This record gives sequence, C-alpha cells and structure tokens, in this order.
Amino acid sequence: MLVTWKYRPRDTFIQRLDPRTRLLFFFCVIFGLTLPDIWDYRVILSLLALTLTLYLLARIEWKDVRRVWLFIFILVFAIVGLNALISGRGGPASVTNVVTPVVFTLLGIPITVSKIWFALTQVTRMMTMTLLAIPIPYTIDPNIYGTSFWKLGASDKVSFTMDLAFRFLPTFARDFTITMDSQRARGYEMEKVKGGIAARLRRLAPLIIPVVMQSTVTGEEVIDAMDLRAFGASKRTWIKADDLKYKRSDYFMLALALVILVGGFVLRFGFGIGEYFVPDWFLNLF
Repeated sequence: MLVTWKYRPRDTFIQRLDPRTRLLFFFCVIFGLTLPDIWDYRVILSLLALTLTLYLLARIEWKDVRRVWLFIFILVFAIVGLNALISGRGGPASVTNVVTPVVFTLLGIPITVSKIWFALTQVTRMMTMTLLAIPIPYTIDPNIYGTSFWKLGASDKVSFTMDLAFRFLPTFARDFTITMDSQRARGYEMEKVKGGIAARLRRLAPLIIPVVMQSTVTGEEVIDAMDLRAFGASKRTWIKADDLKYKRSDYFMLALALVILVGGFVLRFGFGIGEYFVPDWFLNLF
C-alpha cells in the first residue's frame, strides 16, 4: 500500500492555486537561481524573502514538518555549508581566486573571508529552494500529482512515474517505522546502546534487508495492478483532469515566475549583475 505525505486541506492562498502553477513557479525560481549563475546576495535575499512569504502563507503546522526541517538543517548547514566553507567548491572560481584575509585555520586549511561569504551565500540559495519545495507535498492533494503533470503535457507513463516518485519516500519511511517497531517488540535494543551514533547506526543495519524487501514487494504489487488495468495499452483518462483550471491568482503567479526567470537572465547577461563578490561591509567586519 502506498502512503503519502501529511496532506490536509487548508483554506489558504497557496492551496487555492492550481498545482500546475505551483510546479511551474518552483521550476522557474530554481532555474532563475541556477542557470544564470546568480551569486549576488541582493538578488538571492530578495528571492529568499519571497519564498519565505509563500511558505508562511501555506500555514503548515510545525509538528508536520519538524523532522523534515531537522534533516534539512543537517544537510544544508553541516554538509553543504561546511563543504563550501572548507573547499569553496560548488561556486564560481572567484571564490578561491579573490584575495581576502584569512580569518582562521580549520584542519590545516585557511578559511578566508571569501570562503565564509560564499558559504553563507550557498546556504541562502539552498534555503530559498527548500522553502519552495517543502510545501508542495504537504499542500497538494496526492490524488492529483499525476494529473498535474499530465495536464502540463507529460505522457501517461511520465505522469504516473512522477506520482509514484512523490509517494516513494513516505512509503519507505512508513515501512522502516513498522519494521523498527516490530524489532523493538521482539526485544531488539536500538536506543540504549554504548558507542554513540556509530553504534546505533550499526544496530540499524539488520533493518535494511526487510525494508528493502518490502519496498520491492510493494513495487511488484503496483506493477501487477497496472498490468491488470492494461496500463500503457492505450491513452488513458484522468478522473480529476477537469478539476484543474487556472484562475486570476494563477495567472498572477505565473507572470511573477516568468519575471523571475527572464529577469535573472537579463540581470546576469544583459547588465552583468549577479557575479560573485564580497561586499565591503562584510570585509570590514574582519
């Protein structure tokens, strides 16, 4: 059985938008941030303010996304931020070429002002994308995932693949939780283990095989169900396709997305705005 994220109907501006609008807006902002190679903190902070506003308008309860945000903070700050701080990789060459004072040394590696600013910029970029991505599974009805992609012009197979992809992670998490609770009921200790995090991770190893096997069985059941319904034999219909209709708010958000996307290219390649630099006020702090 496939499960979904903790979606619940909310009478909010975000949820009243057409799912296609949400997806197109997400892709436009992502492309606007990455394709033109925008590193100017003023542009990134403007997009961060916009995405934060949209996230707050979604009115997602903290209890629903608490664990997700914990994972995001670990990924963004401890992995992405630390890698940017130490190596300066993942960005323009000017990060390591700009001559700035060395603030301190970490593991024998000099940490310059340029690397610190790049790490802050990279974390801000990632948080901007995250604020757009998190509300999608919590505020879009899982019954219209596939329909949304189909209405955007994707084929039946691609649409159904995206539908299953959105459901994979919560289904995998459900199976892992059930397996872990079953092992606890049989006396398998995982919390009170000496050796810290490393020992706990080793204790989780026996759970991997049953979870992977359950995921494989679930996949086979989905395949059998699709075969029994002759999926792919001919063009299919989508039951909620007629429910998706653009409104004025959708056209406004689509126009804003287009402005962000085109504006990023114009600023970067038309006016040369967006290149990486360390602002003077940040240099003066050191």
